[in-house]
Amino acid sequence: MIKGKLFRQILDKFMTTPVSQEARVQVVFPNGDFYDVKSIQLLENKLLGVRETHRLAITVEPTKCGMGTVIKKL
Repeated sequence: MIKGKLFRQILDKFMTTPVSQEARVQVVFPNGDFYDVKSIQLLENKLLGVRETHRLAITVEPTKCGMGTVIKKL
């Protein structure tokens, strides 16, 4: 599980180059399917006794325009 603070640190490292600033944002599911990120929302938990009071929810949608095969991880 990644907390918001660590998520921000990771994003800051990615945003240091123009290439990564313009990169498409996708989520990879365990079966290898790629989905585009549709939205990111901050949600408040209403349940009593939970450790986290808020959550970041990322909504995904099926890829509308396909991309080529991944060549390598940078």
